[in-house]
Amino acid sequence: MVSKNMEDLVSLCKRRGFIFQSNEIYGGLQGVYDYGPLGVELKNNLKQAWWKSMIYERNDVEGLDASILTGREVLKHSGHEDTFSDPLVDCKKCKGRFRADHLIDGKCPQCGSDDLTEPRPFNLMFKTAVGPIDDGSNYAYLRPETAQQIFTNFKNILDSTNKSIPFGIAQIGKAFRNEVTPGKFIFRVREFEQMELEFFVEPGKDEDWHEFWVNERVDWWIAQGIDKKNIKKLHVDKEDLSHYSKATVDLMYEFPHGSEELEGIANRTDFDLGSHTKNQSEFSINAEVMENKQSTTKLGVQNLETKKWFIPYVIEPSAGVDRGVLAILNEAYKEESTGNDNSRIVLGLKPHLSPIKAAVIPLKRNNEALVIKATEIQKHLQSLGLGRVILENSGNIGKGYRRHDEIGTPICITVDFESLENQTYTLRDRDTMDQKRLDLEGLIEAYRNLFN
Repeated sequence: MVSKNMEDLVSLCKRRGFIFQSNEIYGGLQGVYDYGPLGVELKNNLKQAWWKSMIYERNDVEGLDASILTGREVLKHSGHEDTFSDPLVDCKKCKGRFRADHLIDGKCPQCGSDDLTEPRPFNLMFKTAVGPIDDGSNYAYLRPETAQQIFTNFKNILDSTNKSIPFGIAQIGKAFRNEVTPGKFIFRVREFEQMELEFFVEPGKDEDWHEFWVNERVDWWIAQGIDKKNIKKLHVDKEDLSHYSKATVDLMYEFPHGSEELEGIANRTDFDLGSHTKNQSEFSINAEVMENKQSTTKLGVQNLETKKWFIPYVIEPSAGVDRGVLAILNEAYKEESTGNDNSRIVLGLKPHLSPIKAAVIPLKRNNEALVIKATEIQKHLQSLGLGRVILENSGNIGKGYRRHDEIGTPICITVDFESLENQTYTLRDRDTMDQKRLDLEGLIEAYRNLFN
């Protein structure tokens, strides 16, 4: 089951401290959001799951954390200065401003007027002055994607590790796009995070690797709790491909507002390293690239058997963290009947993604003996290093259970007066609502089993 609509998710996110509108007390900053106490945990858990799958579970990928500020020459040769734009249209009647592809039958989506300006290109990159004097000549960009610093660091990573083709460079980081029409909650925003892998392969082996990574990424999203039937592979038509792409498969997900891209897996050919390399004429570059006389480094590698130098092809799985969070929330959201005309909201999150892994609840609020015992249990579980465990000293067991169902906590542990006598505790399962009494050893075993 998925959420009924976006309003359900927005309400939950604000009510329970997942996501807030940035600068809300001043009316909000459009297209920018802040992650609250639970949101930052969920977001970090998703990123950690991606990093684990890319870096810790593979031997052919290295990590990178590159700068956000990006020099002009990088984005000039990558094509962003010339091509990274949307067609912008103004409505002369209501003064609204829209992307041309967001018009409805050639009319303003806000007022229905056809009295529109001609489309004109609008570059999506944010500029910022560099240095003490803002005279317009010294500037950099806030990176519009995380990929370019991976390409410009290709030789550094190749030289500083024992990697050889095929291998990848993974990065999670902020990116910025001055979207004309941000919206759909955190789906389309101006400041966002990407989880991006650039996987470098020999020409001729690129199609097999492209297919491999498409399947890998589908399996990974399923492991995060996305139902397989809600993910569709869309093979992008040739005429719709990016200028650098030989083939792209978009993983489409049924968000509350419709089917949209969750992740794209592109075969970028040799465009990227070919664009940034020194001495382009020494290589047989298949992609159409801009002449580069500024680069100081050759980005080719040598085939050890043929001794020929070549520019690697790049397979790029690229996923938005924020879109991922939205998909995970949407997928996990459930409204269930509990009988007697009662109901509950449940976030059926995978335990490794849950912001709170366990809540320990004293039966009676501020009862010293119960609170001391509950604190001991909480600290013991927390010390296992599996995630955040909290003490829920609210004094209302029913409300405590409902709150933790709603924020996705997999288990709740109740410390009652019987616990003081026989050292056993009530463990309640979020999904089944089943309860059983366990001693400390049993609690630890059940807690560990959540993550196996």
